[in-house]
Amino acid sequence: MAQRALWAVVISSTGRRMAACGNPLIERNMPTVDANPSHVVPIEDIAASRPGVSPVSAPSASGTLVSSAGKTDHHTLQVWEDVRGNSAEAANGRGEEIPLWKRVLDVSCILLSMPFWLPVVILVALWVKVVSPGPIFFRQERVGYRGSRFLLFKFRTMKVNVETHSHEKHLEQLIDGNAPMTKLDSGDPRIIAGGRILRALGLDESPQLFNVLRGEMSLVGPRPGTPYEFQRYKDWQRERVNALPGLTGYWQVNGKNKTTFTEMVHMDIWYTRKLSLWLDLAIMVKTLPAIAVQLLETRILARTGNGARKAAAKQG
Repeated sequence: MAQRALWAVVISSTGRRMAACGNPLIERNMPTVDANPSHVVPIEDIAASRPGVSPVSAPSASGTLVSSAGKTDHHTLQVWEDVRGNSAEAANGRGEEIPLWKRVLDVSCILLSMPFWLPVVILVALWVKVVSPGPIFFRQERVGYRGSRFLLFKFRTMKVNVETHSHEKHLEQLIDGNAPMTKLDSGDPRIIAGGRILRALGLDESPQLFNVLRGEMSLVGPRPGTPYEFQRYKDWQRERVNALPGLTGYWQVNGKNKTTFTEMVHMDIWYTRKLSLWLDLAIMVKTLPAIAVQLLETRILARTGNGARKAAAKQG
């Protein structure tokens, strides 16, 4: 019965998505919807960097891309130049439609793996209900394919009615600055019991499988931003919404929290230009190792933070 219900959702959402494919791409001067920052929580990440991956090369003061080893990164330089050179074309309304193979891959993977992920989703829902009073799910408006808006589902990992100003300020610093996209999870008292583990494993994002079945997201693609975030994008950065947003993506398995916001946008745009079945499959394969590394880094940071707090308490 559950599979029949899921198929009904898939067929309905696929029809709506195919009917919407005639909509033009986002134009350069596309209007944005105002959002009240007091009700918006910035991007929350899922999977993390994989083993052996260094931060993506960044431009030096002279404009040349330099790797962490101090050498000129000609390959990444070419990728960045391709991205910037093609951004104007995509922003002016020329681009590819969502390929059929992507929808088939998403639906097939979800339905075939349902016996594995559905029990996990139920257990996480029970955990959130037991350890924290309030709703199990967190819903938030996000910017999807070609600027469309949709409600994103997550398991709630923060306490009810906590302040969000620190997240908004942190997001602004990430967008405007050149710092790695670290999260505020370590030592954050607003997170519920077990919330950090759920985030590190990406389990808080598992309800988005239903967003995928509804055709609003894909298994692989750029992470969907909030309207508040999208409002701050430069014209060329809006090309990252020319692909369906995803649960995992090229950025998530290639440095993630070690990269800057600008580097993330460049990688997302590169993905939208190079979209292919083999690229999606490669990203899926790399996702689990990336999550394992993220979990390990989370535990190391937690221990380091606890040790620093204990040392400070002793000195005090």
